[in-house]
Amino acid sequence: MAGRRSGSGVVALVVLLVALAGCGGRPAADSATADVQRLLDRRAAAVLDRDERAYERTGRGTDFARLRAMPVAAWSYRVTGLRRSGDTATADAELRYRVAGYDPAPVTAGRTLRLSRDVGGQWSVDTDRPARKSAQQLWDQGTVQLVRGRHSLVLGVGQSGRSLSDFADLADRAVPAVSDAWGADWSRRVVVLVPKSLEGMAGLLGSPASSYRGIAAVTTGETGARRRAPADRIIVNPDAFALLGGPGEQVVVTHETTHVATRARTTAATPLWLSEGYADWVGYRAAGRTPAEAAPELSRSVSEGRIPAALPEDEDFGFTGDASRLARAYESGWTACRLIADRWGESRLRAFYRAVGAHGKRAGAVEDAMREVLGTTPQAFTTEWRESLRGQLG
Repeated sequence: MAGRRSGSGVVALVVLLVALAGCGGRPAADSATADVQRLLDRRAAAVLDRDERAYERTGRGTDFARLRAMPVAAWSYRVTGLRRSGDTATADAELRYRVAGYDPAPVTAGRTLRLSRDVGGQWSVDTDRPARKSAQQLWDQGTVQLVRGRHSLVLGVGQSGRSLSDFADLADRAVPAVSDAWGADWSRRVVVLVPKSLEGMAGLLGSPASSYRGIAAVTTGETGARRRAPADRIIVNPDAFALLGGPGEQVVVTHETTHVATRARTTAATPLWLSEGYADWVGYRAAGRTPAEAAPELSRSVSEGRIPAALPEDEDFGFTGDASRLARAYESGWTACRLIADRWGESRLRAFYRAVGAHGKRAGAVEDAMREVLGTTPQAFTTEWRESLRGQLG
């Protein structure tokens, strides 16, 4: 019996020592995660310091030359997951970066990094790519080029310096035009991204290219954005943009710049006919286009006796639908905003836009703003709008 008690005590002591060792040390996975985090901290510091040698010591992934032109004021990674298999690993990370002079807060992007460990136990990056279901960043598509305008920052891939300068000129004319219409209570600076092709545009948006074929540009951002939000990006489809011609190019860039200016006042309460119609109204404000010239699809419908029964719904603005239907939706929104500006004045149009966005929810937003700002009702306004279409486009 004494011998059996002695044996039990030895086993218990061994178990206790193992347990204590486990409590005092870090699991291998936690240790690897911490090591990878330190590696990515060094990589981020190298990007901020523009230190190519220090960057290359962290591994490969993205060619440093692709990043060199990015004017970043902040760059950091946070490891959110690590899957390890021997001397290789895959890390999920959140990249946060801020463009100097433009982003009040960082842009956040999901990244997937594949890593390997050398014989000395040091981890290095092998690849650094967008995470699954995350959009590409511009440098994922090639070496970033930069042109600065008076009110703009243009970043491109696969474009000539002359082309990027032309975009800066368009944006520099758009910013004061938008401020003249909307007011000066916005950043009055825009960031324009110009990829090489339609496919590049789609990659930056994380969507199929078919969704944007024929769309010259879009603006990304947070509706109702707080002041501490990343700057909006105007993303160009160079394939479609090249077909516009000079006046059309200016209208498009001014339209997209209007979205940047109005973003903080655009909320879930704002219908697309108003946000898109107002942006078109600002875009065409100084273009000298007649209603028939600016609204050819709607003009064709009206001349054939097919006058819209109501203002377009949000679903009518879907990029994947019929192109003629999409054009009529935009043109309907523009003619509605034009009617407000002509009938009630430009200041009332601005006030109406702001009042709708301030409502907080869609139900009742347009109704209340029409009553309080324009002194009318949606029913009466729709009747007047339809009559104006018959008179101007019929």
